Amino acid sequence: MTKPTHIVKSYIDIIVIAPPCDTMERKTQMDRFGAVALTLFALNLAFNQVVIKVTAGGFEPIFGAGVRSLGGMLVLLLWMSWRDVGIALPRAAVLGATISGLLFAFEFMCLFTALDLTTVSRTSIIFYSMPVWLALLAHKLLPGERLSGLRVIGLILAMLGVILAVLDRSSGEVSLFGDLLALGAALSWAGIALCVRLTPFSEVPAEQQLIWQLIVSAPLLLLAATIFGGYAREIELIHIAGMLFQIFAVASFGFLIWFALMKIYPASSVASFSFLSPVFAVILGWLILDEKIGVQIWLALGLVASGIFLINRR
Repeated sequence: MTKPTHIVKSYIDIIVIAPPCDTMERKTQMDRFGAVALTLFALNLAFNQVVIKVTAGGFEPIFGAGVRSLGGMLVLLLWMSWRDVGIALPRAAVLGATISGLLFAFEFMCLFTALDLTTVSRTSIIFYSMPVWLALLAHKLLPGERLSGLRVIGLILAMLGVILAVLDRSSGEVSLFGDLLALGAALSWAGIALCVRLTPFSEVPAEQQLIWQLIVSAPLLLLAATIFGGYAREIELIHIAGMLFQIFAVASFGFLIWFALMKIYPASSVASFSFLSPVFAVILGWLILDEKIGVQIWLALGLVASGIFLINRR
């Protein structure tokens, strides 16, 4: 039986010891380590939603998103230099990198502001509906990605869940503008995935995909902060700790781990774990932030999570 300490060590070795993502051995099916690692990653992303909301008490949302991108960019540049991974892109991939970076900036401008306006539970249910919008776009634009069977059922369930979440008015902080921003973030996320699939940007290593999203988004978000919201509120130690968590555990090494797992395991198996993130986020919002969650939100969560699972099922 695999010991928990061995699982954690292997999870860390993906980033610290293993060779670059593109040289890792592929596996044909999910194993215990992959399942645990992906569950931990989903929990990490869910906890990050709580951290973003708490950090907004010290940093204005858009400025906070910009600082996160800037910090993640610097950490990732140091890591790539240490691992001798270059950042130069082929000319054919520049347009895809630019579009991806612009969407990345808009995604997190929307997400950070949404979490400042409304609850983690509502934002997460809407934000993690991304596979719904990606499936709809892929149905029209990507060969072999037609909607049929269980995927159509999953799509309907998830969309009903999003509608229920938006219509709920019993869960404390409620903001229609916040809901729309969360939806904008989800659509931007789907746009990034589609951009990577449709352009030569898909042919560059995962580390380069991430670093260029950060390089493009950091200055745009910091500039947007000067126009839309300012910089700081009342910064305390907890807000600085939250920002460091976002930089190291999500924006740099967190996504590197996810990219590495995508290189090791079948994409459909990795994607099927995405339904856990909104589940964890709603539970953490309830436990940590004492958010009020009515029956309608729990029902919406169940519909969205079930729909995401079916959409990604092969």
